[in-house]
Amino acid sequence: MLAKYAKALGHPARIAILRILLERRACICGDIVEELPLSQSTVSQHLKELKEAGLIKGDIDGKKVCYCIDEQVWKEAQQMLQVLFANYSPCDTNCC
Repeated sequence: MLAKYAKALGHPARIAILRILLERRACICGDIVEELPLSQSTVSQHLKELKEAGLIKGDIDGKKVCYCIDEQVWKEAQQMLQVLFANYSPCDTNCC
């Protein structure tokens, strides 16, 4: 699961989209396109990747899809990343 989240977080455009969603709490795809220097189809592809990873969810309202952070999955991903980083301990000697 962690690899799936890391892959979804591995593109600067997806990070930018997540920042917009975190700031606004919810957003329609067209609103995201207005914020980023990307085409509609590119934003849609990145939204699809984030949704497949489970980090966001979307509700269809007519022809528009409103996206938001999936709180449960977001917390799970956050916890997994914290555990990974918490497992690091510095070397006592010069490791590399």
